Amino acid sequence: MVIKMIKFAICDDELFATKEISEYISIFMKEKQNTSYSINSFQSSLSLLQAQCDFDVIFLDIQMEQLNGMETAKILRQRKNHSILIFITVLKEYVFDAFEVQAYDYLVKPIDYLHFKKTMNRVMLTLEQNASKCIVIQHGNSCEVIPLSKIMYCEVQGRKIYIHQDDGRVINLYDKMNNFERHVDGRFFKCHRSYLVNLDHVRGSHSGQIILSNENAIPISRLREREFAESLLRHMKEKDY
Repeated sequence: MVIKMIKFAICDDELFATKEISEYISIFMKEKQNTSYSINSFQSSLSLLQAQCDFDVIFLDIQMEQLNGMETAKILRQRKNHSILIFITVLKEYVFDAFEVQAYDYLVKPIDYLHFKKTMNRVMLTLEQNASKCIVIQHGNSCEVIPLSKIMYCEVQGRKIYIHQDDGRVINLYDKMNNFERHVDGRFFKCHRSYLVNLDHVRGSHSGQIILSNENAIPISRLREREFAESLLRHMKEKDY
């Protein structure tokens, strides 16, 4: 499975470190054909937290002023952010705290490119595995392959199921929700008799509404609120980050 676009973020208050990681990413990505990428750099945790973007991979310095990397990571996870977190540190003892925020790996300064490349190879494998899980939607003699990761939620209207994707596209098919559920995995939760939501795109819930990563909201049945919270927590713990 080819990954079409990878969004990287680097958060470090040392300009030299930011530039070095950016160059390492560029060197590594040159070897990956047909994979585009973007790099956003932030000199403080606050600017990262204010960014209106869901990054695939975040390189996060632990020791920063105002708000350190570990505190920033906790806020990101509290917001249901599922980015791959790679910590940057000069002190190895901080690494043990990384498990609490489901960090993927850590790099010790000065960063060795061979270690960086080994980490990035694992990152690419994880992203490819996530992207490879798909569902096939058939319309007559034609069909469309949709990665499950791109589906934000599905809703039933009449005899049709409408599949809402993270790029704003909506595709529909004739099917029953109970049958459709058999084709998706454990990241999906039936929050309402007419709605199926991808927990990867959930940012919270409030007053009978589930808030999605694009700031849209869908209803949640009052009787399913507790089960939803438990499923979301379990899903967060089980994610391979």
